[in-house]
Amino acid sequence: MQTSRLGQSELFISPVGMGTWAIAGQGWEYSWGAQDDRESLAALEAAVEQGVNWIDTAAVYGLGHAETLTGQLLQQVPASRRPMVFSKGSLVWDANSGQISHSLAPASLLAEVEASLRRLRVEAIDLYQIHWPAFPATGPSDGIEAAVAALATAKQQGKIREIGVSNFDVAQLKRAQAVAPIASLQPPYSALMRDAEQALLPFCEAAGVGVIAYSTLQSGLLSGSMTRERIANLPDDDWRKTRSADFQEPRLAPNLALVEVMAGIGRAHGVSAAAVAIAWVLRAPWVTGAIVGARRPAQVGALLAAAQLVLSAAELGEISRYLPAGMGTNVPGQVA
Repeated sequence: MQTSRLGQSELFISPVGMGTWAIAGQGWEYSWGAQDDRESLAALEAAVEQGVNWIDTAAVYGLGHAETLTGQLLQQVPASRRPMVFSKGSLVWDANSGQISHSLAPASLLAEVEASLRRLRVEAIDLYQIHWPAFPATGPSDGIEAAVAALATAKQQGKIREIGVSNFDVAQLKRAQAVAPIASLQPPYSALMRDAEQALLPFCEAAGVGVIAYSTLQSGLLSGSMTRERIANLPDDDWRKTRSADFQEPRLAPNLALVEVMAGIGRAHGVSAAAVAIAWVLRAPWVTGAIVGARRPAQVGALLAAAQLVLSAAELGEISRYLPAGMGTNVPGQVA
């Protein structure tokens, strides 16, 4: 795949990268349900074989399990094809209860970096991001400056290559930039979640901050394979079933109508609705890369087709007629 520079950093990334939230396994608060680790690794390896050069993970995904899996992948793949690894910190958990909490304390973040290095089995993490400035999202974001300064120290020590942030607004991003160069922002962005278009993404483009979009398929809702029946049959420990408003009425019906439109456009190109949804995200000039997730290797190719798909003005116009009137928000309560 062709690569693009991530902001003003030294990282050049493929337009699509693999996320690991969905493969983090069960037994934690934001689980997608049971998952076979062998299939997870096979999916990641298939993506690397097809040109993906970065994996996005986080310490909290599966309470360390997603990072451990990513570390296994890095050991399996020959050095010549080894992808870059991006991780995130600031969400920590109690070792006994598994309860997740938030901390921007420098000592906590530096300890998280060390733990991530061990799980990933690398000497340096290519991009290390502050996962949330506050959690829940409506909480106070005190400590941003000290947190970024701590990561700047880790960068000087060679433990991370670049500093990124996730789920920051413009004001919070400016505070971070005042302390150290910020390579990238990771915001939620999809056809169903467009709040960032108003100010945040244009600011990043003007400021030279790279953008890595997450939730590009709205947690699988825009994949083309999600039906009412499948949603009803999701396991009870899949957070989407009961905690995502987009998977419930009154949003569900118009959301599925949008998917049908994307599926029709996809058929004309010989690609899936998922590829159309991802290409819609990548059409934006301010987006450097889009995170996608796959739980099985057979799912990977259909997602990566988005990297070569260019939607026409007419197709974009057709999609726009089915976009929800509100900008949409589904962030509070998520860990992505």
